[in-house]
Amino acid sequence: MKLRRPHLRVAQSQSAFADGNSRWTNLDLDPVPRSGRLWGPLSFLSYWISDAFNAATWQFASSIIAVGLSWRESLGIVALSFFIISFVISANGAVGAIYHIPFPVIARASWGFWGSYIAIISRSILAVFWFAIQNVNGANAVKAMIGAIWPSFLTMRNTIPENQGIETNTMIAYLIFWIVQFPFLCIHPNKARWLFVAKSVIVPVAWIAILIWAFVAEGAGPIFEQKATVTGSEYSWVFLASMTSVLGNYATLSVNQSDFSRYSHVSPKWQLLYIPLLPVIFTFISFIGIIASSAGWSRYNTPTIPWDPIVLISHWSSRACRFFGAFSFALASIGVNISANSISAANDLMALFPEYVNLRRGQIICGVLSWALVPWKILISAGNFLNFMSAYAIFLGPIAAIMLWDFWLIKGRKYDTLALYQPTSPVYRFNAWLVNWRAVVAFLVGVVPSLPGLMNSVNDQIEVGVGVHPYQFGWLLGFVATGLVYVVLSMVWPVREALVGRAVLADEVYGLREVEGVELGDGDGDVVRIGNIGVGKEKGFVGA
Repeated sequence: MKLRRPHLRVAQSQSAFADGNSRWTNLDLDPVPRSGRLWGPLSFLSYWISDAFNAATWQFASSIIAVGLSWRESLGIVALSFFIISFVISANGAVGAIYHIPFPVIARASWGFWGSYIAIISRSILAVFWFAIQNVNGANAVKAMIGAIWPSFLTMRNTIPENQGIETNTMIAYLIFWIVQFPFLCIHPNKARWLFVAKSVIVPVAWIAILIWAFVAEGAGPIFEQKATVTGSEYSWVFLASMTSVLGNYATLSVNQSDFSRYSHVSPKWQLLYIPLLPVIFTFISFIGIIASSAGWSRYNTPTIPWDPIVLISHWSSRACRFFGAFSFALASIGVNISANSISAANDLMALFPEYVNLRRGQIICGVLSWALVPWKILISAGNFLNFMSAYAIFLGPIAAIMLWDFWLIKGRKYDTLALYQPTSPVYRFNAWLVNWRAVVAFLVGVVPSLPGLMNSVNDQIEVGVGVHPYQFGWLLGFVATGLVYVVLSMVWPVREALVGRAVLADEVYGLREVEGVELGDGDGDVVRIGNIGVGKEKGFVGA
């Protein structure tokens, strides 16, 4: 077998989208051709079930209870948050299903080519952070698996300084989990969908079994008697802050669902499935976390409720149950890392460096960067966990709003796919700097009010007074304020070149690519040149 010599540059697209334009695309950034659209209803359903079943979802409600609310309010916050964000995920995911392009390319329509980097970099940072956090969750699961087989591993002498926030055996488990996960970083999303199918069967069965155990063992424990410990205005702000934290957890997918929906071969209407599906699934998993943790507290007489599922599993007497229970959480971490984090980060890195990074390289870079973020320190307490989730939500809420209103209202659902790859085209050029100032101004309006609270959450020695409150509902504030400002600015100062008369779909470009040297029109003489090809400008008809 002849081995190919590795190259620093990745394979470049030979399509019309990349003609004389390798700086802005490569094979993986191009619109997905018909042959690559393999995702159907089963793929999307298993994708979301896979994405939902992870340790972070298990701990949503428990983290909210830990800061003073009751179990009822915790589940209500989870359900309401996912009901809200499901609309945004569906709306932005539909763009990928229609045009078969990823988030970084879609962002060019509203931000401009260089302006889109604001959205891309913001999203990529959170994706890499979440990848690292899921690695810690996976490492804890692997540690429990090894401990079930080799009990002395759990009492191994620690040689890492205490101030580092991690012990030797956990670091070993972290390395093992990372190595096992690594091959999955090298596969294409079309192949990864089978991982999601497998996880959506194995993990739910295991977790429902844990739920049954909780009711049989202790009748769910004393959690139903628990009351909120905060009242008055403090209750309101804790409620909003907790809601922002839950929204922040899936703020990435509210902007980049198109990274997966672009592989769809079914109607974009299937994206509406998320609206009833997400609140039900995520609330149910949070319910499992509450009931199982409460039962464990009652049964094992622990000083505090074992909100961490791995801590709960460690009390089980059966080593086989400990092993397979921990295995379900390890598999859950791998699945969600691929579905929500590594592929998302890869698309962003690919958009930043298309000549050197493709999907595979981008995922590998994400995996390597995760080591530098010391994520185990983020997960030390429930408060830190919520602060982290809130932090980047204040940036991604405004980004999601700009994308949503730009497509569905300002542009009237009409994008010129080819122009999104050609900065020389006047359609999405905006100005000499290739930046849409309307999006930048709207983004700042949505983000700036939350910055004092963000600084206070990072360093509580910085006193900001009531300035902390906008941060506590930063996603909602940013989404609404940014959306309103962007729509007003875009209507008062419209970019007429970007208001195309008809949508130009990828299939038109791919379908006409082979017809070179022939000028095609719509019968009225209106022709748009695509390299050596023409596409009718105003009507849906494209013909000779």
